[in-house]
Amino acid sequence: MACKSEAIKSAPMTPEIIDGDKLRVSIAESNLTHIANARVWQIERELDEWVLHFIINGRSEKIGAKVLILATGAREYVQPTPGWTLPGVIGLAGATALMKRDLLTPGKRTVVSGTGPLVFFVASEIRRLGGEVAAIVTPNSRADWLRALPSMSYRIDLLRRGFVWVADLLLAGIPIFWRHAIKQIDGETKVQSVKVTKLGNDWSPKGPAHLLEADSVCLGHGLQAASEASQLLGIDVKYQLELGGWVPEVQEDGITKINGLFICGDGAGIRGAAAAEIQGKLAGLSAAKSIRPEVNSSNLALLNSYRRASRFGMAMTGLSIPRKGFQKLITQETIVCRCESLLRCDIENEIETGAATTNAVKSGSRAGMGPCGGKYCQSTIAKIIADRENQSEEKIAPPHLDLLCGLFRHLRFQASLNIQIYKYRNPLRYD
Repeated sequence: MACKSEAIKSAPMTPEIIDGDKLRVSIAESNLTHIANARVWQIERELDEWVLHFIINGRSEKIGAKVLILATGAREYVQPTPGWTLPGVIGLAGATALMKRDLLTPGKRTVVSGTGPLVFFVASEIRRLGGEVAAIVTPNSRADWLRALPSMSYRIDLLRRGFVWVADLLLAGIPIFWRHAIKQIDGETKVQSVKVTKLGNDWSPKGPAHLLEADSVCLGHGLQAASEASQLLGIDVKYQLELGGWVPEVQEDGITKINGLFICGDGAGIRGAAAAEIQGKLAGLSAAKSIRPEVNSSNLALLNSYRRASRFGMAMTGLSIPRKGFQKLITQETIVCRCESLLRCDIENEIETGAATTNAVKSGSRAGMGPCGGKYCQSTIAKIIADRENQSEEKIAPPHLDLLCGLFRHLRFQASLNIQIYKYRNPLRYD
């Protein structure tokens, strides 16, 4: 495990740091084998055992197990906006990781924009680390938050932390643009200014733009379950907007339709960090019982705790559900596919020729064929197709990765399949 720098060691302790240290101590004192800094590139079934192939220190190794628990986490969704590919723009979740891990702020003067509670946490952390927050810009209104309060009351501790963040920001005089969004990010070689606009009830742009000077932007519009690995292993997905979109079919205790395979955390649906931790315990009990039937996996108190935490987390996820007019902020000249530098007009040209799925758009334009494999543009493309075809995004099915995996196995090209499983994926990085 990498050593912490002196700056991190001397940083103020946060609840996340304290909890993380406790978990690391618990793992170190147990009989678990912790393989860190590894990248899983293939998972396969051999008789009654799972075999995981992974890269570590530049070489490929493998490990077998009777039971496999997938905790692949989530990836960030960022709706494209003009100028979002400029250096100095980073995802909200990416900024969170940057500040927690390295104690670095995104820039000297930052506009924090997006949905849900993360905008307030990120802005608060930037201030704590000595950075300047130019403004907070969120499509959510005060009324949206008031409607979420009943579900938030299930976790008074988290609600209290949120109030502290907002109160701190208001006392510092930081402007909060409620029911606003970024219309354009400007700059020659890096972020120099940001234009924000007021939104209507359907989140469509309304009114003149307001100019903010800044050298960095944190931008994010919710999380999505990282379900590629579970799909490749044969787990079906279903569309649940309240859980972030396409999620694997899994029970509350992590049990799936495949014997010996369990899923927990954000990879099973976006219910928040508190619920993810509890579901990990439930999945662990289920996994233990699958190996040793005498284990008592029923824990009503733990299950009730999970449900309470889920209500809170799903209320937060609900704040990130985009409304119909939000897409109007993606102009015809906005880059949608970063890897292939494809604009919205390029995507719509493919739709005009008859492309009615994300795979069809990919075939005609290469959208999603870059290094990210469509992880960061596929959702936006699905939204554009749904909007143009006047249908729900649920009708625009994701690629059937399990069929693709079956084809690779049939052709015996397993070694070329690259499954990258991360705890967290950041779509907007400087590198």
